[in-house]
Amino acid sequence: MAKIADLLAAGPTYSFEFMPPKTPEMLRDLEKTLQQLEPLQPSFCSVTYGAGGSTRSHTKDAVMHIHHDTSMVAMPHLTCVGQTRGEIRELLESYRDAGLENVLALAGDPPQDGVDPGEFKYAVELIELAREVGDFSFGVAAFPEVHPKSTDRATDRRYLAEKLAVADFAITQFFWTVDHYFRLIDELDAIGCTTPVIPSIFPIVNVAGAKRFSAINGAEFPDWLAARVDPLADNAEELRKVGVEIATDLGQQLLDGGVPGLHIYTMNRANSATTVWNNLNHSARR
Repeated sequence: MAKIADLLAAGPTYSFEFMPPKTPEMLRDLEKTLQQLEPLQPSFCSVTYGAGGSTRSHTKDAVMHIHHDTSMVAMPHLTCVGQTRGEIRELLESYRDAGLENVLALAGDPPQDGVDPGEFKYAVELIELAREVGDFSFGVAAFPEVHPKSTDRATDRRYLAEKLAVADFAITQFFWTVDHYFRLIDELDAIGCTTPVIPSIFPIVNVAGAKRFSAINGAEFPDWLAARVDPLADNAEELRKVGVEIATDLGQQLLDGGVPGLHIYTMNRANSATTVWNNLNHSARR
């Protein structure tokens, strides 16, 4: 296996993000997608966590499948919301005992019913506990356009720098304009933070979904983007092509700017992610 911190030290990483399947049918779809993407030899892949930990068992199942049944490096998302210290420790111990070496620590989204019996509030608390359990490489989340709950930009960057001081890397939420990412890096550099921050790119396959995710994450959905994709909302194949084109352009601008890696949202589908990967004409360094 490999720690993501070591992979980043060796050169740019190229990775995929998957969602945990909620049904047997979704599991079969994910398994098919994994089979299609595995030959690309990504540096690593991550598996997300539902709001309030709603898919925690599915996340673990997907992570273990990737770890045991594929050649890919799996990184589980781990959130504070709705979980006790004992539950988190048990989960981390199971990951450690299975040989997993990477964890993405997140504050997480609150559960829809508003109930949160969890014993953690911040991602750094998860990292502190995880260090007691095993020798993991830790990632955290970064919001190029600032966290939706942040009071101001300077405070957001200060808190992010504090997280990055105890982590090995960050992965951003997606964004639609590269200036947001490079401004983030400049602001972190100005306060002495140089921990690698990997940008994410999101090939659009559904207009309503892309707008909803953007709103949740506080990401601007610019007018030029709406003008390109809105007319294609009911034309799935043309929308996929345009989504790939936009993601490829964004990815190329980021690579040209010297980013430490690229993290590609798959939505558990191989087609768009594969095309973007091939368009960018790279091979991941293991």
